[in-house]
Formats: sequence, structure tokens, C-alpha cells
Amino acid sequence: MTRPLTGLERFALDPSKWVGANRNAGLLYNSASLDSKFASARDVVAKCLGGRLKTLFGPQHGVNSDVQDNMIETGHATDHVTGLPVWSLYSRDRKPTRKMLRGLDLLLVDLTDVGTRVYTFIWTLRLAMEACGEAGIKVVVLDRPNPIGGNSVEGNLLSPEFSSFVGLEPIPMRHGMTVGELARWFVESGRVKCELEVLPVKGWKRGELFPRTGLPWAPPSPNMPLFETALVYPGMVLLEGTNASEGRGTTRPFETVGVPWGKPEELARELNALALPGVHFRPLVFMPTFHKWAGRAVNGVFLQVTAPDFFRPYKTGLALLSTLWRLYADEGFAWRSPPYEYEEKELPIHLLLGSRVLRERIEKGVATEEMEADWMPELDHWQKERKACLLY
Repeated sequence: MTRPLTGLERFALDPSKWVGANRNAGLLYNSASLDSKFASARDVVAKCLGGRLKTLFGPQHGVNSDVQDNMIETGHATDHVTGLPVWSLYSRDRKPTRKMLRGLDLLLVDLTDVGTRVYTFIWTLRLAMEACGEAGIKVVVLDRPNPIGGNSVEGNLLSPEFSSFVGLEPIPMRHGMTVGELARWFVESGRVKCELEVLPVKGWKRGELFPRTGLPWAPPSPNMPLFETALVYPGMVLLEGTNASEGRGTTRPFETVGVPWGKPEELARELNALALPGVHFRPLVFMPTFHKWAGRAVNGVFLQVTAPDFFRPYKTGLALLSTLWRLYADEGFAWRSPPYEYEEKELPIHLLLGSRVLRERIEKGVATEEMEADWMPELDHWQKERKACLLY
């Protein structure tokens, strides 16, 4: 296996080509931004640029990826290794201010995304690009593979009325793009104006899932411990919009899901009867140590992904919601109330689905195949639109 060379590693081979002489840079990264020898992007860039690295920026969960859950903000800080200021972009300001960008000529971005619309790192990038464009600062994205592949695309496009920090632009849940490709799409589609350059991954084929790359996995957030978590996330994240457990407080979040009603064998039987591609549901009783239903026995399932290339996480998530609603709505299964990701009025499930109609169709028992058929024309159109922005 020939291991791909990430944008960070390519940058380190010839930093002057991308930064130039006498130009000061900031770096947007977190603890998952590593090279193949496990060196932090902060250390790699600091070694390359010396005193010209002036500022660090962190996305949700902080530069150390240590802050749990949504809507738990990270404070600004001073980096204990370099002594540089660390500006949090998951605080009162999610878009960099002029003060944060002062003295910079360009912003380097090295973030591990997980290929899902609601994972906020891509929206931190989008807002940073917007701020840099307004300040006349160039953005250089050090690209990484999409860990769940770049060929499979799934889901309805976000309806603009449900724009939020878990979706600022109309893209599907599983978007099949890298961070660098999305940055290009933000610019090419006219949604953001800024000077942009993307340093692509060398040697990655867009159909490759993360285990085939040979690159090291590091959790980009506390509840994203494994590649397997990322693989199921585009569907199981929908449970954040409900009172069902998405497995936070267990050792395998998002693979472990359930409710305190019914029996796990019943839920597993109903889900397995749907014959969803690439997955088997194993009955499981679990007890979260924190978050929803902490300290209480939860009757659920564990998602055993048997064929990662054929697994359809978003379809699986919709099927799970439909099954939970059908079996347990009368016993207590319900949609979670606001707030969610800084939105105080809208139901979280609408923000996650990017749609009110889908929630209504779940309640009516509409088959997932029928939902898919309805969104395919807009999804096909979007895939044609994104084509010019693809790098791999």
C-alpha cells in the first residue's frame, strides 16, 4: 500500500512555495491535524515558518479536541508550546474578527472532516474564508482525504430556511467531498469571495475509505473515536434531534443507539427485517455514563457494518427514526426541543434533516425509498454542480 501524502506533508516539503517570503500566517487546526509520524500541524508549521506563524485558531471542541458535546464553548487561550494566541471559533464569535486576523497575510487550514454536513468544521472553514476575504487575507487549505470516501453521496439538500451552524449551505448530509473541494465549491458557487489555494492530497483515490489509506486516525472530536464512528455518523447523528441515546457516554458513540422503552431484540428484529444494505443490528442493553439516560439501562442496538462500501448511513438513520417512531412514540420517544447549535426556536431535528417535510413523512410512516426518490433530482443536479470543484 502506498500511503497518500496529505496537504500538510506536501506543505512541509516546500513551505516557501505556498507562503512566500516575509508573509505572516495563522493556522486553523486541532489535535487530529497530524502528519504520518503523528507530529501536530502546529509543530510542523511552526518549524517551517518559525516566527512567521503568528496565531492559532481552533474549531468546535477546541484545538485539543477535548470539549464534549454541542453548545459547550471553548475559551480563547495561549498555546502552552509555542506561546501563540489561540482564538476559539466556537465561542461568542464563530467567524474570525478583524482583531483575530490582525497582522496575518494568509490563513492555513488543516482540519479533519468526517464527510457529513452537520459536522461543524466545514462551516468554521466557510466563515473563516468569508472573514479572510473581507480582510484581504489569502486562505490555503492543506487538504486531507474524506474518511468515508468521495464517491458515495447521500441525502436531501438542506432547505435554506433551516440554515444553521450545522448547515450553512444547501448540500446533502453525506457530501462526498474533501475540505479543500468544499472550499473550492464555496468560492466557485459564489457563496464566498476570497483568495483561495488548495494543496491537494497526493495519491488518494476518492473511492478509498480511510482504513485503505494507511494514514493514522486521530479523533477530531471526543465522540468520534474511530473510523467506524465516522462511517455511521451521517445517519446516527440524527438521534441528536430526539430523546433517544446516540451512544454518548458509551465507548462506541453513534454505533451504539437506543431508547429506554421496549426490548432490544424487538428493535433489532424490526430493523434487520428492512434488509438495509451493508449493516446488521445486534441487540444490546447499555448504560450511558453521561448525557441522555445516564445511569439508566437503555434498550438498543449496535450497528455492525458488514459491507462499508455498500452501507448507506443516511438511509439507515432515516429508517431507524421511522422505526423508533412507529414502535415507541406512544411510550415516550419524541423530538428534542430547542436550543440546538445556537438556534433557539427551530426543532433540532429540522436543522439536522435540513427539512420539515422529512420529519412529517417519518411520522406518517413513509418508506425511506420513497423519500430518496423525491430528493434524487436535486441531488443529481448538485452533483453536476460540484463536479468542477473535485480534485481527485
